[in-house]
Amino acid sequence: MSGPRIAPDLLALVGRLIEAAPAGRPARIAIVGAQGSGKTTLARAAAHAFGAAQISIDDVYLTRAEREAMARDVHPLFVMRGPPGTHDLGLLDDLMDQLSAAGPDDTTWLPDFDKRGDDRLPRDRWRPYHGRPSAILIDAWCLGVEAEAAAALDRPVNALEQTRDADGRWRAAINDRIAGPYRAFADSLDAILFLQAPSFDVVLDWRCQQEADLLGIDPADLPADERARLADFIQYFERITRRMLAGGVTADVTVKLDRNRVPGSIAG
Repeated sequence: MSGPRIAPDLLALVGRLIEAAPAGRPARIAIVGAQGSGKTTLARAAAHAFGAAQISIDDVYLTRAEREAMARDVHPLFVMRGPPGTHDLGLLDDLMDQLSAAGPDDTTWLPDFDKRGDDRLPRDRWRPYHGRPSAILIDAWCLGVEAEAAAALDRPVNALEQTRDADGRWRAAINDRIAGPYRAFADSLDAILFLQAPSFDVVLDWRCQQEADLLGIDPADLPADERARLADFIQYFERITRRMLAGGVTADVTVKLDRNRVPGSIAG
């Protein structure tokens, strides 16, 4: 299929980050980047190669009921999973602590999220991780992003913000969470590896490739209405993605990708 392949240099880079982390506990490393950048694929491959545990931030979305409560109490757009504020960072912290304290015979149960059902799976359907990992690899699209100045939030970046967040309450609430719990969580990590897309323009193509792979078809055969749906969907992520691509991200290592996800220069 057309999805990302793992460059050996990227896999070796993750290995070096694991080795450079403090001794005495599993390294805590985030692999971040825009939708479709290959962060989950890299995290899974590195987990297999180095005996690490892989957790996607998607796995710790708030439950549907919790997001419905946020939609009532904060802003209706928070019913959509993905933006900062819709993850259970406390659960993610607890999982990392459990993995760090695990002995060779212990089992840590890692959550899974049912994207079709739009809810976290019950605990009896979580996946087991046996023993103590060498590292905990978290793939997350938004970890490390830096909060914006309040004035920067005044101007909407797309039709979603213009029509459904006209007063800016949703993006202001997201920005507060970026500055608060998401910054604190990012600062607790040993390293952040940022896979930098060449521009926001490629994100729709990458996201369409992901969907085509899930459907088992060539990206060129993805129906036009599905591409239009995905174009609407990525608007929820556009502001933060553009900010990260413009340099508004705290990362220990940045790898520039071309539009085919081939890594180029490495900084950090």
